[in-house]
Amino acid sequence: MSAARLVDAWYSPHLTPLTAAFVPLSWLMRAGVRVRRALFDAGVLPVARMPVPVVVVGNLTVGGGGKTPAARALANALAVHGHRPGIVSRGYGGSARVPTAVTPDSDPALVGDEAPILAGSGHPVYVAPRRADAARALLAAHPDCTVIVADDGLQHYALARDVEIALVDGTRGLGNGRLLPAGPLREPASRLRSVDAVVTLVPYDAPFPQARDNGRESAMAQIPLAFRNVADPALTAGPERFRRADVHALAGTANPARFFASLAALGIDATPHPFADHHRYVRADLGFAGAAAILMTEKDAVKCRGFADARFWYLPIEARLDPALVARVVKLIGGR
Repeated sequence: MSAARLVDAWYSPHLTPLTAAFVPLSWLMRAGVRVRRALFDAGVLPVARMPVPVVVVGNLTVGGGGKTPAARALANALAVHGHRPGIVSRGYGGSARVPTAVTPDSDPALVGDEAPILAGSGHPVYVAPRRADAARALLAAHPDCTVIVADDGLQHYALARDVEIALVDGTRGLGNGRLLPAGPLREPASRLRSVDAVVTLVPYDAPFPQARDNGRESAMAQIPLAFRNVADPALTAGPERFRRADVHALAGTANPARFFASLAALGIDATPHPFADHHRYVRADLGFAGAAAILMTEKDAVKCRGFADARFWYLPIEARLDPALVARVVKLIGGR
């Protein structure tokens, strides 16, 4: 059974024979989630509280959802409001076992493929298997930090949080609404009622919905910027350069179809090559015969820059947050 087949079944509107077989295991998952949360709430499992506010940007589903662009955009927005943000992450896919400072040039094999993207924001970024350890190390190195933004970690209750933001894919939603492994959820859908804000990811070229309930419900769009060359990021290009027949595209993300759809919206009819989320590329993976250009996400580019040639280009994106959401977060952390 392929992972892609299972993910497709998760996002089917009805239970399939494949997902139905996992329903008993999803009941066990639900029970485990409840017990674990109760142990944290009762103080049986320790919770680390930082001396500055912590804002967690996460989701209920496995993978994807735009968490990293949202965390970066939120940190930038908080800086505009006078804060000095730091960002922490688990560094998924990396080998770091101790708190590690991240730069845009950090090795993704050490810190993961998303942390260098976060570091491109200019704010201090630390990764560690335990986000609380990353937060402590960040604050020790940057005592002027006034707020910590956690990329992912909605379910990482060992780190106390002052604000919880849950992202929901506006196209795929919560899938079949089942917990793992019968569905894509890490927690029940009812968890959305307890977060401070729910942000729906909408297509960049669709109407931007107005925020509701004082910013508790809002939208986010991922705006494509100019393409950048992986081998020489100083080189940029518009989409018209890639409107030709010999262009290929790859995406090793939780939802590769989203990237391919973005290219199509830009008028680029590229041959698609989906890979597993966080795939570690080698040059042989990109041996597309006759390819004059190979397009990828920034997350993919981080892992391909060591063997990139002039044909490799990535599409940076900028998350557009509703100002009402930012105002809500500023207000919520203002009390600390």
